[in-house]
Amino acid sequence: MLKKYYSILSIVLLLLFVISCSEDTSEPTVPEAEVLAKFLESTESPYGKDYVNTDLPSIVDAATLKTDLEAGKAYVIDVRAAADFAQGRIKGAKNVAISDIVNHIKTVEVSKYDKIVIVCYTGQSAGFCASILRLLGYKNVFSLKFGMCSWHSDFAKRWRDVVAQGNKYAAQFEKTPREKNPLGSMPELKTGKTKGIEILQARVDAVLKDGWTPATITADAVFQNLSNYYIVNYWPEAQYLDPGHIPGAVNYVPKTSLKFDTHLRTLPTNKPIVIYCYTGQTSAFLVAYLRILGYDAKSLLFGANGMIYDLMKQKNMTVFKEEDIKNYEYEK
Repeated sequence: MLKKYYSILSIVLLLLFVISCSEDTSEPTVPEAEVLAKFLESTESPYGKDYVNTDLPSIVDAATLKTDLEAGKAYVIDVRAAADFAQGRIKGAKNVAISDIVNHIKTVEVSKYDKIVIVCYTGQSAGFCASILRLLGYKNVFSLKFGMCSWHSDFAKRWRDVVAQGNKYAAQFEKTPREKNPLGSMPELKTGKTKGIEILQARVDAVLKDGWTPATITADAVFQNLSNYYIVNYWPEAQYLDPGHIPGAVNYVPKTSLKFDTHLRTLPTNKPIVIYCYTGQTSAFLVAYLRILGYDAKSLLFGANGMIYDLMKQKNMTVFKEEDIKNYEYEK
């Protein structure tokens, strides 16, 4: 009798197990960051190809913008604070908050223009915005090189101040190469989406909501505790070795190193990543992309111009110069 009881109990338990398994309709977890990275590198992306490793950055200088404006071929979006915009702006520019940049461009007939140019103070937050719009497929979006500092001397103080103290960390730069991390995992995203385009849209919303400030860091903050950060030197290897780099920085070569199948996954997910370039403009483009993927990436403001300005001039690297200021007319 007892044997029969245990047999019946075993059958009941087996049936319960089968039923519970059949009712488990949960889908397997999607590695969203990986899906998104591969999508953005593919021809299926809104840009139609891997923007980050082909065309990034997309920058236009003041002279080119002026010519295009005179020909009616450019549309200008100014993302500076409203009070600064009111004090002086490029004629015809529209003042738009960074958080509203995507909503605004949807109202623009972008095909009417050769260039949609994002303007800010120094060219850096504009690069951040332009990168996001490019990733969304707006192929004629650019940032203005050096921002309003290049348009007229009345707006040039920010870049002039940087140049005046531009050799602050020259003595601390090193030439010893550093190895990248081994390949690891990507950030964990939780948008709840499964398709690349859906994940992208959710991440763009999140990054724009966070804004530009959390995506930035100063050289002073980095040098106060270098070990707090994984520091990426984003320029050619030859210049990484001479004039050198921030102590501990690792070289990632533009258009080569940050693909999914190369070294993207060597970036850490457990500490902030500091990206620096020559001027802070290219790094702003790259940081927008990395933050969309979920990395805690920060653009080092003004790049190497604020650390080794004279060394950069000696090596014919990109620096801000007085001749970059065009003194074009502006309106209030």
